[in-house]
Amino acid sequence: MPNRPTVLFPEQLSLFDEAPPSAPGPTVDAAAGVAQASTQPPVPRPSALTPAAVVAAPSTAAIEFRHPRTHRDLLLSGHRVGYELRRSRRRSIGFVVAAEGLSVSAPRWVGVGEIEGALREKAGWILRKLQEQRERAARLDAARVDWREGATIPFLGEPVILLLDPRMTGADLCGPHGAARRPPEGVPHVSGRPCAVLDTAADALPGVPRLTLHLGLPQTAEPEQIRDAVQSWLQRQAKRIFEERCALFAQRLGVRMTRLSLSSAATRWGSASADGSIRLNWRLVHFGVPVIDYVVTHELAHLREMNHGPAFWDVVRAALPDFEEARGALRHEVLPVLD
Repeated sequence: MPNRPTVLFPEQLSLFDEAPPSAPGPTVDAAAGVAQASTQPPVPRPSALTPAAVVAAPSTAAIEFRHPRTHRDLLLSGHRVGYELRRSRRRSIGFVVAAEGLSVSAPRWVGVGEIEGALREKAGWILRKLQEQRERAARLDAARVDWREGATIPFLGEPVILLLDPRMTGADLCGPHGAARRPPEGVPHVSGRPCAVLDTAADALPGVPRLTLHLGLPQTAEPEQIRDAVQSWLQRQAKRIFEERCALFAQRLGVRMTRLSLSSAATRWGSASADGSIRLNWRLVHFGVPVIDYVVTHELAHLREMNHGPAFWDVVRAALPDFEEARGALRHEVLPVLD
């Protein structure tokens, strides 16, 4: 019987176009938020992910994680984990931590004791990923939009209240009391009536939305109708705003953008091609302008440096000296769930 192999961890997928997990920029654990590990006999464990670097479950209190198709359970560092066990023709033991929980795939000839020995060996990694999935699910649930009048969505980093108004056509963004004001310098313009994108600080109350998006829909509109109207408006604003910011930073960087298109990619905020084409995820419009400017600069910088080496980051820093702060917000903020 072959000896039990060591566990390997895959590289993380970037939300930009870079692949290495050490490269700056936001990352996710695989395309759908799934963490995977597998056993490959002849390959040594990467030194950067040795057990000393593995973070244990953040809580000292016992936590239970249970897969809905649990076949077996065991204690990992004091925490009970119910996992799904699948037998296959594969030659290695594979771990997958997804929203449902821990799934294990193992060859038919490998005994349960050996499988659970491998699980205990990687207990810290497994518990950390299970906890991350639980926290991610809680964030997604909290961010899910209830598509009705009075719901709130973020736009350019500001909360916006949705209002249904059957007397109008289309959608208009307005400031407090319907005031029409010119946006402050540096803030993109928004199509529709000349309403404020961001209002003056004197009119703001902390935590209270100051903007309203008026939708030309009846009070009886279905949630799907409201969602589609809002998403269509957001995408129109995204195209307008991204074109404006790309023009600004292309001039600043001394590059030429040939085409801008929107994307709905699940794992990338943007991409750039050597021919000058730029693709930006329309959902960036939920973030504040500094975050949008960082992604725009990141992709335009690739028109000078098609890599993520030191020269590339020098180009980004020359245009945005404090880009690290915006990049951090891109990693940690939670976007609304629009479906």
